[in-house]
Amino acid sequence: MAGPEDMQGTEREHPQPMVERSRFGVSERRKDPAAEENRAPITSTELSKGPAELIEYAGPKVNWRVFIISAVIILAFSLWAIVVPDNAATAMAAAVAWISTNLGWFYVVTVTLVVLFVLWVAFSKEGSVRLGPDHSRPQYNLFTWVAMLFAAGVGIDMLFYSVTGPITQYITPPSVDPESAAAAQDAVVWTMFHYGVAGWSMYALLGMAMGYFAYRWGMPLSIRAALYPLLGKRVRGATGDVIDIFALVGTVFGVATSMGIGVVLLNVGISWLFGIPEGLALQIALVLVAVIMTIASCTSGVDKGIRLVSELNLWSAAAMMLYILITGKTSFLLTAMVENIGRFIFTLPERTLQTFAYEEDGSAWMAGWTLFFWAFWLAWGPFVGMFLARISRGRTLREFVIAAITAPVLCDFFIVSIFGNSAMSEVLGGNTEFAELAIRSPEHGWYALLEMFPGAPFLIGLATLSGLLFYLTSANSGAMVMSNFSSSIPDPSQDGAKWLRIFWALLTAVLTVAMLVAGGVTTMEHATLIFALPVTIIAYLVMASFSKVLRMERAEREGTVMRRRSVAAHGGNAPEKTWRQRMAQLRAYPSNKAVAQYVERTIQPALEEVAGEFNELGYEAELSTVPNEQTGIAEHTLLVHMHDHRNFHYQVAAVEAPVPAFGARTVSREVDVYFRLEVFTQTGTEGYDLMGLDKAQVINDVLDRYEAHLSFLQYSSEHDYASLLTPPRPATGMVPQVDLPEPDEDEGKGRE
Repeated sequence: MAGPEDMQGTEREHPQPMVERSRFGVSERRKDPAAEENRAPITSTELSKGPAELIEYAGPKVNWRVFIISAVIILAFSLWAIVVPDNAATAMAAAVAWISTNLGWFYVVTVTLVVLFVLWVAFSKEGSVRLGPDHSRPQYNLFTWVAMLFAAGVGIDMLFYSVTGPITQYITPPSVDPESAAAAQDAVVWTMFHYGVAGWSMYALLGMAMGYFAYRWGMPLSIRAALYPLLGKRVRGATGDVIDIFALVGTVFGVATSMGIGVVLLNVGISWLFGIPEGLALQIALVLVAVIMTIASCTSGVDKGIRLVSELNLWSAAAMMLYILITGKTSFLLTAMVENIGRFIFTLPERTLQTFAYEEDGSAWMAGWTLFFWAFWLAWGPFVGMFLARISRGRTLREFVIAAITAPVLCDFFIVSIFGNSAMSEVLGGNTEFAELAIRSPEHGWYALLEMFPGAPFLIGLATLSGLLFYLTSANSGAMVMSNFSSSIPDPSQDGAKWLRIFWALLTAVLTVAMLVAGGVTTMEHATLIFALPVTIIAYLVMASFSKVLRMERAEREGTVMRRRSVAAHGGNAPEKTWRQRMAQLRAYPSNKAVAQYVERTIQPALEEVAGEFNELGYEAELSTVPNEQTGIAEHTLLVHMHDHRNFHYQVAAVEAPVPAFGARTVSREVDVYFRLEVFTQTGTEGYDLMGLDKAQVINDVLDRYEAHLSFLQYSSEHDYASLLTPPRPATGMVPQVDLPEPDEDEGKGRE
């Protein structure tokens, strides 16, 4: 379609309305070239142009506008908090009071809609769609993946609030009588709620959206790419930069808040273990040590540093919980945990929409607890979402969502319940001094609880190590993701420059120190609540964009099911073979050398012949050959351009498969893999093997797939509801007809 840059002379100065005639119908519509240039894609063909329109550079490149503006905002805030800390603390407190009173409902509604949306995706038919081509499989095993999910998405703040949260909700509950049985039942459940499904749903939303567009459509791993179906080319310019700035600034504040809470907590543990005086000096020293360790770890990449720390983090946390469970009041802790989880499940809908509108101090309680945690999750959403997408290639949407809102959440519940109920046991036993300490100074309350267990020095050392690993994992992941947000990276497997990660680690440390100077944890909570507000807008845009592209996925599936079939019934989509060919294939487990010879002698000549015939008849067909270094077998791709519709894509590639351990034929165990020649479309494998076919059968299979592609396009054009890959047809009362692409006039009579 011609854009403004294609017009000449007066046509550029005074663009005329364009008339487009659909190849699949007789309707006409007038278009404004300028509007057409920037409009959002409405078909999968237009969506497939995303990589070309979004990728400007061959490798990672710093996005200087995002980098400079974000750095200036964070540095200015840090200087303000350091130079006039009282003024900064007062101003943020006033802003939070206004937000909680006037916009608290907005945070609650946003999080509720996010939870419902990700559940809808997981349990819809599109839940089987993979974060990548249909044939892709996960890179990491389940344990490693869950460990990285958990360690990246949960910071040391969970340990900080696991004791003070339940005690506070028991002593000063939001709606029931203080220190009552009802308050005791809800005390731990409130903290479980704040670390439960809601936050992980935000991670799942942004993670699956970024991963889907990166791995399935070949776009950059970024939030702006996830908004391409909604905003079109505009995401490449200033609009996309604003989105990245919002995400980056929110991420920095979220990570800085976690780091600040972490050093406040670790400050007490280090002082207890080594006798170093507590205070701001030790906290700043911990920040500097953490930055050095973060730089050393994050520059080694996901597969080394972050993966190792994540698994060690999970093991240390499990050891700490097991020690407390065994040496503490085991029966009470397990009994209370069961009741906590049950109460959480049955009260989840009520709590999710609870705003305490009828309570006198309801807005103040919401600001200090639910709204702060929702803002915290929102601020961490882009950061953890990108990290989760980075490690989840090949997972289905259903698997990704269900794992994200169950496995880490259960780990959260276990930690919160063990710590929270251990603390509640002391308070219910009459230890009011401990309760007051936990509310007044949460970090001291946490370590005071640990001192009550046998072998306190060992447990405190283990807990401090676990807290440090929580801290380092979040900082490591954060530095990597911040560098990605401030860069343009075409390849999802690549990350931002190492110096960029070091810069963001240092700037986050500066912000952490600034908020410690300006008032500590309270100031961090306020800053998070304020700077997370723009991220809510991103959440709504991502939901709109992702739902649009899932409708495209549904249309493709419906078209595939409804298309006419011209192949044998035994193979479904497979080409029909003679019985001797089928018998021979049952006995054959070809090596890569045998497959390479077959490709050279049969597949390549067949595709060359059919491509030549397409071109002779006036179609725009091209055949490309790309060597595959991994298999040593060249991949051949036949592309027939369909102009304004989705191109026909027929690719033959070798796939390694394990030799079956069963069957009548005896196979040498020295050979445990063989190679299949599978046919791939744009979204993955068709699932059948071409080995053993002769050239004529291969050509017939190409034509079968081409006719099926036309049937799919016709099916799409005959429906005008929102799930289609093609625009709705105008209300002309005329049924569009599917034709093959128009050949040249002098070749027209050669087409059937």
